[in-house]
Amino acid sequence: MEIYSLEEFKVELEKLVSNKSYKTLQQEIIDYFFNKSTSELCSGSRLNNSDDTPYIKKRLGGRGGFRCYFLLIIKDDSLYLMYVHPKTGSMGIDNITDESKAYLYKKVLKCIKSKDLYKLELTESGKEITFYKIS
Repeated sequence: MEIYSLEEFKVELEKLVSNKSYKTLQQEIIDYFFNKSTSELCSGSRLNNSDDTPYIKKRLGGRGGFRCYFLLIIKDDSLYLMYVHPKTGSMGIDNITDESKAYLYKKVLKCIKSKDLYKLELTESGKEITFYKIS
């Protein structure tokens, strides 16, 4: 499984993990997304009706934790992280708007086509995520 992200995801993750209140976020992402099969990643709220390319909102870290939006392209064995936000704390929000969800979906499709993405990999220790620009 190859894992990619939009720049919005990268920027938001870096901003959040620099805040002590959200220090668990990076580990939550590693635990849920890395070294998993596509079938293990299909849980969460589907925001579209596609079986081949599900657009999913996933709860990480329990009820008050984080929400992560991603697109899973099963035939390519690729996952595209689009956005993440906390539910609580100083930067917490209940949910993003339907317009924001639609914008992210259109943007990820455009970025996949243009290869304007970051590839995510784990450091050798497996405790941190590194981003590599692929365009």
